[in-house]
Amino acid sequence: MPNNVIISLAPVAADNTCVEPDVLSEEILSCVDYGAAIVHLHVRDRQGRLTPDVTDFQATIAPVMAHSDLIMQASTGGVSAMNIEERCAPLDCAGVEMASLNVGSVNLGDYVYANPAPDVEYCSRQIVERNIIPEFEIFEIGMINNILLLQEKISFKKPMLFNIVLGHNGSSPATVDALIALRGMIPKDALWGITHFGRRDFGIIAAAVGMGASEVRIGFEDSYFINADERVENNYRLVEKLANLIRSMDKQVATPAVARQMLNIPPRRR
Repeated sequence: MPNNVIISLAPVAADNTCVEPDVLSEEILSCVDYGAAIVHLHVRDRQGRLTPDVTDFQATIAPVMAHSDLIMQASTGGVSAMNIEERCAPLDCAGVEMASLNVGSVNLGDYVYANPAPDVEYCSRQIVERNIIPEFEIFEIGMINNILLLQEKISFKKPMLFNIVLGHNGSSPATVDALIALRGMIPKDALWGITHFGRRDFGIIAAAVGMGASEVRIGFEDSYFINADERVENNYRLVEKLANLIRSMDKQVATPAVARQMLNIPPRRR
């Protein structure tokens, strides 16, 4: 399905200090009608802090699963004091079908996002043992090589999905040159996508779609801006603009059902 592009929604900003499960689930469901096929969520408490307590996470995803076929992706990342076992807590939540997998350490602004090799291998095994699909987060070019080395130890389900992350201070810049360099290292039989952190326009996203990206992540986790000057109050407006961009490039917005076929994820049992 080379002409389909998956929209992955990351709806919660790291600086959000009020995360109510019922409000968040409604926000997520509002984005389905505009084209979202995956939802990417960190486990947070109601004050927005990362936590290993999955109570509110489960309360958020339950109504989403009841009213849509959206693919549930849990984050095993985020800068925090949690150990790797705590970061893997959402992998045991009912309904989690995908997980973000961070494969190396990187500077993110003033912080070090620590992902040492033993933690990466531990998290990889936890994901694979549960038959969850990993999305490999790529902040730097060496992380792609880390994944290739991991494959010598761990059998990941195919096709593999690499998510190129651009725009964080301290890591790969949001430029077309950086996008081309990272894309060039990804195995040809893999799928790949783009996340533009701090985005103020859709130029890098458009370049990625034109280069064959299978997935684009959008939402308040990465940027509130719909253009250089306007912040929006609802995630669906970002999803809507992205969907229109994809269609304007003569590509199709993947439905959750099509996204499942692309990623080799079975339909959800109801």
